[in-house]
Amino acid sequence: MALEVRRIVTGHDANGKAVIKTDERLPAASRLGRPHIAGCEIWSTDRMPADNSDAADAAQRKGFVTRYNYVDTGQGTVIRITEFAPGGPKFMHRTETVDYALLLSGECDLELDSGEVAHLKPGDVVVQRGTMHAWVNHGPAPCVFAFILIDANPATVAGQELRTHFPAP
Repeated sequence: MALEVRRIVTGHDANGKAVIKTDERLPAASRLGRPHIAGCEIWSTDRMPADNSDAADAAQRKGFVTRYNYVDTGQGTVIRITEFAPGGPKFMHRTETVDYALLLSGECDLELDSGEVAHLKPGDVVVQRGTMHAWVNHGPAPCVFAFILIDANPATVAGQELRTHFPAP
């Protein structure tokens, strides 16, 4: 996949004026041993409120993702751009996060373990709240999402915590 993302990071100069600290291109890498999924980790934080100091910049740029999809400090965030190739196998998974999934291009199906399916087109947004789900591209072209993940407590139903489920490739 040829996905590449431009990441512009702002900051402050010695006088407190806003400046562009970096402007760079990030090439996508295969995600989680699944060759049909590629993505770029854009930024992450490990606490709320987030640390906007220069001292925190390098670690946030590198990323704090420690458990599959998310930070796992209970207070972290992640933003990533992910591309799904058409025809790739689906995998049902759940994370202990609130995810904002913004479809930027292509089409994709959101499949839930209940059997429900939502067909997504560019501009559609999914608020994914710790449910068992899969992203499936049945179309002829890649689809690209922006995902913003925020650490959350696991969903609880009938007294049972619905913990992370993330199968190996």
